[in-house]
Amino acid sequence: MITEQISSGQDYSVIKRVISIIITDFDIIPESARYHHQFRYRTEDGIEFTKLTEINTLELTKLPPEADDSELWYWAKFIKSDDVEALDIIAERSPQMKKAVGVLKELSSDERTRMLYEEREKARRDIASMMDGAKLEGKREKAVEIAQRLLKRNRPFEEIIEDTGLSRDEVEALQKAQ
Repeated sequence: MITEQISSGQDYSVIKRVISIIITDFDIIPESARYHHQFRYRTEDGIEFTKLTEINTLELTKLPPEADDSELWYWAKFIKSDDVEALDIIAERSPQMKKAVGVLKELSSDERTRMLYEEREKARRDIASMMDGAKLEGKREKAVEIAQRLLKRNRPFEEIIEDTGLSRDEVEALQKAQ
């Protein structure tokens, strides 16, 4: 984003500050219990190299249940909330928040927008389900490999079933395939 701001022959003074904001619903900085972090380039003794770049993280999982009276807490609560009553309380905080809550409610009442949101959520759940399925399939493939090795060593069926979690029919089918 910084290099895109300047073209050949231009003075560096045209470069504007770039602030990145990462909002997650999982922990990305497990070493800290704080929900907000701000990163800049600094030396080990704290001397700041530049103010041109800044990265902010907002970990919604670490948001305390009670307000810390910072504006950021209320915005994080707004992002995280799916409760209409909580949103109404947040809306009273400031004119900007009232506007944001109003826009959110308007979008939520629009049927097409709601359908797009529901489709996106379904896609997210489908992907998560496929990933879980892939993990299970990977475990099953590993169990089949182990069963095949045990069959080659003439191990008893009961031992193979116990060690792999495969059914008797599956182990018998593997034996026939060898």
